[in-house]
Amino acid sequence: MTEELLTPLPPSGPFFRFPDEATGMAALEAAGLLTEDGDPITASHTHALDVVGAISRGGEYDPETGEVLVPPTVLDGWHCNLAGDLPDGWEEYVVRPEQPVRVFA
Repeated sequence: MTEELLTPLPPSGPFFRFPDEATGMAALEAAGLLTEDGDPITASHTHALDVVGAISRGGEYDPETGEVLVPPTVLDGWHCNLAGDLPDGWEEYVVRPEQPVRVFA
């Protein structure tokens, strides 16, 4: 039983990477996941949505001032995570990162 507790859980998902924010927001709109004001609907009885947006990794910062010494690397795409039914046309945007930046608990 202890061995089972030490085994890491697989990441939740699916995870999505759209080419850019405009494409991602258009997909959210087509799936009915935006309010009338254009804001993402992050939760309902049928889904949970986590808009991640742009992802950056690395970078170096001055510990005293916070000044950027080496800028972080911005990864390609605009990202979100969705728990719920897969919207039509989203299959091509599914990604399976080895180390996701954010996951559903």
